[in-house]
Formats: sequence, structure tokens, C-alpha cells
Amino acid sequence: LTEGNYTDITQQCWDYFVDLMRNVTMSELCEWTVISRPYSELQGCLEFWADRLNYSYPNALAEQYIFQSHHRYFHNCTLEHPVYFDPPEDVLLAMIIAPICLIPFLVTLVIWRSKDSKAQA
Repeated sequence: LTEGNYTDITQQCWDYFVDLMRNVTMSELCEWTVISRPYSELQGCLEFWADRLNYSYPNALAEQYIFQSHHRYFHNCTLEHPVYFDPPEDVLLAMIIAPICLIPFLVTLVIWRSKDSKAQA
């Protein structure tokens, strides 16, 4: 099967999702209990066919449809709990390296203090 087939099939997944979303009223768009089925159907369809056609998942085309669903239907939904994102790479690197660099210093300090206490005894 070709990439064209995957493109056609993902469009069918999207069309089915749009059809399911026709039953959702504006006031229900942000209620997970209402939208979870259509959203899961879209995601499941995209993942199933990617797997069936030996495409990696997630892939650019599948992500495009997921983003499209958020942009078209869920862009006005606010989260009760904020979403936390990873910090920028340089901050993350500093947070990882700083404790690692402290370890030799702390080991040296412990050895030095233990020798000092033995000398006093």
C-alpha cells in the first residue's frame, strides 16, 4: 500500500470524526465525557491504520488531524488544571548537570571531614 492510501484513509478517519462531532452541541464541546468517544475514535483510527500500513505512529499526518480537531472544536476549552510543559533544553540541562557536578564536591567534603575528625581523636 502506498502513502496515497494512508492519506485517503486518514481523511476517512477525519470525516468519521466530523460526523460524530455533529451530534455534539456547542455547550458540550469541552465536556470530556461527551467528546471522549469521537476523539478516541479519531485517534484509534489514525493509529490503527498507521500500524496496519506499517507507518510509525504518531506521524506528521496523524498529528495534523489531531491538531486540526483541537483548532476546530476545542480551542475555546480552558483547563481546570494547568498543563505543565518541559522546560527549555538549556534549563533542563542545567537542572541535570548541577546535581551531578555537586557529587564529587560532596564526596570530597565528606572524606575531608572524616579525616579531620580522625586526626582530632
